[in-house]
Amino acid sequence: MPNTPSSSSPEYPRAGRREWLGLAVLVLPTLLLALDMTVLHLAAPHLSADLEPSSSELLWILDIYGFMVAGFLITMGTLGDRIGRRRLLLIGATAFGLASLAAAFAHSSMMLIATRALLGVAGATLMPSTLALIRNMFHVEHERTLAITIWMTGFIVGSAIGPLVGGVMLAFFWWGSVFLLAVPVMVLLLLVGPWLLPEFRDEQAGRLDLTSALLCICAVLLLIFGIKDSARDGLNLLASSALLAGLLVGTLFVRRQRRLAEPMFDLALFRQPAFSVSVAAMMLCILALSGAWLLIFQYLQGALGMTPLQAGLVMLPSALLQTAASLLVPRMARWLAPRVLISGGLLVAVAGFVALLLIGRYPGPGLMVLATVLLGIGIMPMMILGTDLVIGSAPPEKTGAAAATSETATEMGMALGIAVIGSIGAAVYRYRMLELMPSGLSDHQLEVASDTVGGALGLASHLPDALAAAVMSAVQVSFTQALQTNALIGAVVMLGAAWLTGRYLAAVRPGH
Repeated sequence: MPNTPSSSSPEYPRAGRREWLGLAVLVLPTLLLALDMTVLHLAAPHLSADLEPSSSELLWILDIYGFMVAGFLITMGTLGDRIGRRRLLLIGATAFGLASLAAAFAHSSMMLIATRALLGVAGATLMPSTLALIRNMFHVEHERTLAITIWMTGFIVGSAIGPLVGGVMLAFFWWGSVFLLAVPVMVLLLLVGPWLLPEFRDEQAGRLDLTSALLCICAVLLLIFGIKDSARDGLNLLASSALLAGLLVGTLFVRRQRRLAEPMFDLALFRQPAFSVSVAAMMLCILALSGAWLLIFQYLQGALGMTPLQAGLVMLPSALLQTAASLLVPRMARWLAPRVLISGGLLVAVAGFVALLLIGRYPGPGLMVLATVLLGIGIMPMMILGTDLVIGSAPPEKTGAAAATSETATEMGMALGIAVIGSIGAAVYRYRMLELMPSGLSDHQLEVASDTVGGALGLASHLPDALAAAVMSAVQVSFTQALQTNALIGAVVMLGAAWLTGRYLAAVRPGH
């Protein structure tokens, strides 16, 4: 591989029309992956009525995609460094399109689980490949920051329009139609990708170490499974065994990387504060947010009685202002040091958690709108500049693995947030419900109502008016306290992330 000048050198050319058009192509799969996260949950009742899966099968239909994405991210990022990022992206796009077609016309629960697993493996090729290609296409720092901002904005837009697109599709077509959204996007990527996207790979890298790849995949899959299973059913023997096995396999993976002359993953990347601190801070931020976001939609629909459309409208200001704020980050990053911009943004997010602590004291959704806006705006500098620091601090030939590491960190943060903070919120809700539930209900009814908000709402719909009103009053108080508990934990975790970035990113200057 020829030597390249440093990213601060004037020898590097500015991005031209081809690079910016290529970025538009790279945003498409990112938008699609974000959209898919929300669409399938909307389709769950429809596919349940058609395929009649068991409760266990339905959970696997919803979870297997995230398992496989998280498990294969680092391996696929490293593979892209070796065989070429564009080649891996196009291979993954082909596999994603074909698996989407198979999922759309699945005729059994097991077939849908299998195709969702294939979608996860294919999806794991897309995110690290797109980020690594951005690193290869945009060499000037402020242009790369802007490119990552646009890429991140695609993710935000996809998440925001997911419920709307899914609702329209399900109103006119069958549940499988939500999978067909991927097909035209992947076809477009396959048609224009070879023309607009450059190829890049590490010419000095050896063969992919299959033993290391297997250890990495098994370690992440076991850890994610253990975390999610403990969130769903409590810390049981199966979840504990999976967590311990994941830690053991992960230790073997790390030891093998230290012994190999050409490791699959270069652990030396973690010696750079810009890399290690950014990865850790992103994981903490997603951990804090996922514990709160898990309950926000349930609060709007369960405690406040909103329809899904009304709940979506409450969240719309956050999505719009978050998108607008993301576009200001590149300009501000040229004048403010990353630690100032990132830690300052995280303090704004802490204010959002404080607003959530006040939920319940004031009627109406106004405080929820304020809280979600502050959370959305405050997190953007971390996600944009943190991603930029991760891929910018890695050598060009290692950016696939670096990008995969940041994505794996966010997946782990999300799983931990749901498992740990979500479980604490569920325990608070259960404890308060058992205290506040009116007399005259059977033990089974008490168990159903205190288990989930959905169970309480279903029970209330079959009770006399006076008893139903008492149950709903208990739901509002109990779930509000659960949300406040999760917000308090989130505020502490986010404050810790703000301190971490403010303390250890001091050496990184504006424009890094």
